[in-house]
Amino acid sequence: MDRQLNAKISVRLFTDEKCFGPGIASLLRRVKKYHSLRSAAASMGMAYSKAWTILKSCEEHLGFKLLHSTVGGKNGGGAALTENAEMMLTAYDEYCAQIKAYADNLMEEKFSFYQTLQSNEE
Repeated sequence: MDRQLNAKISVRLFTDEKCFGPGIASLLRRVKKYHSLRSAAASMGMAYSKAWTILKSCEEHLGFKLLHSTVGGKNGGGAALTENAEMMLTAYDEYCAQIKAYADNLMEEKFSFYQTLQSNEE
């Protein structure tokens, strides 16, 4: 059996409390795709109330709005990311990609012996 060793890195950002991480990033990406917080939450199997709570908590701790929302009606409601949310999401994604690249290189450097140990046991 081939048992490949790997690491899972998850980045969470903090101000006074956790305020941005993989969950809110995924939610924002889906709001961008579906133009709706409700649809974004549904696509994640999340209750709208939970998505709203996560969003409001994140906005409170970051100190700025993440969504422009319009209430339904004749033209329907919707949501769009604010410019600050776009900047935050882009920076977060780039940061995570760079950390993953570094972590992959470090994993290879520090655990390159692993395949040899596994081969010796067979």
